[in-house]
Amino acid sequence: MMEQQSTKRLQSIDALRGFDMLWIMGAPACIAALNALFGGSALEWCNTQMEHVPWDGFHWMDLVFPLFLFIAGVSFPFSLDKRRAKKESDNHIYRHLIKRAVTLVLLGLLYNGTLKFPFETARFASVLAHIGLAWLLGALLFMNTRKTFARSLWIACILLGYGLLNAFVLSPNAVGTNPFVPENNIVAQVDRWFLPGNLYNGNFDPEGILSLIPAVATALMGMISGDFLKSGRLNPSQKTGLLLLTGIVLILFSMLLSPFLPINKALWSSSFALLTSGISLVLLSIFFWIIDVRGYTRWAFFFRVIGLNSITIYIGQSLINFWDISSLFLGGISLLMPVAARNLLIACGYVAACWLFLYLLYKKNIFIKI
Repeated sequence: MMEQQSTKRLQSIDALRGFDMLWIMGAPACIAALNALFGGSALEWCNTQMEHVPWDGFHWMDLVFPLFLFIAGVSFPFSLDKRRAKKESDNHIYRHLIKRAVTLVLLGLLYNGTLKFPFETARFASVLAHIGLAWLLGALLFMNTRKTFARSLWIACILLGYGLLNAFVLSPNAVGTNPFVPENNIVAQVDRWFLPGNLYNGNFDPEGILSLIPAVATALMGMISGDFLKSGRLNPSQKTGLLLLTGIVLILFSMLLSPFLPINKALWSSSFALLTSGISLVLLSIFFWIIDVRGYTRWAFFFRVIGLNSITIYIGQSLINFWDISSLFLGGISLLMPVAARNLLIACGYVAACWLFLYLLYKKNIFIKI
């Protein structure tokens, strides 16, 4: 459905969501082109950060998905308050949550092309399904636990239980005793047993069945953060400091845990959940402080235009060929340039085409929500 933009919202949440979406809206192609054009160790390092780590480890692009889920969690307490202010019953809200999750699952199938035959060659797991289901389960936990301590205890139990599962339960088909390789890992094995169609990485899927469990903790951490932001217990500066401190503590704890539970996006390992939630909290505190506390909002407009229609541009890139649009307007002048500069111009044109599409929706006051 289409909704009018609310004036009672933290602009930092929309800006941070837009900043996150920029990394799947052409920014990596721009960095790759810059690296090819100028080179150097700094750009080379940045370019490697634009690729997902194949298994253990962490690159910047590994943050994009959990950051989006975290931000979706931050937004939930605000939307929940609005619904309760309208006297909506919890049962009505539950139905809305389930409808949203089902819609995201179906959009994920559409994005993957799964709805086309033959099903046996299709991929059923998806980023959108993972977001929808993890957010749903996190929202149900949030609504049915009133205290921050109880919600935090749920997170601790989820991550502890999932960490123990990864560390001590081997696949029945394991070769050797190392649980942290795809062939031996029980999480990957469950996908091989029960996930129909093709797995994204052949013998495991990064958006598989059991990895949904720690993703619930990520969503719930976002919801606790959103509930804290809208509370009146502390002033904005104190909130910023506490969010920042909590983020740093989670990052340090994930580092201490990583020798025992490797940081692994494909498994959404407990250390990965802590690391990405910590970084998300640090980013949230920075955006909140600059935009909503200090009032510096003009620079954030570029990101807010993206963040207000994030699902639209995620799906839209599979439906609209923005590369062709960029080449149509810039292809002629790009032919006068060296190849590396040409690639940079076309990549920047891609980002510009996506943003102008979203800006048109913004000017028409069209915000497509699920």
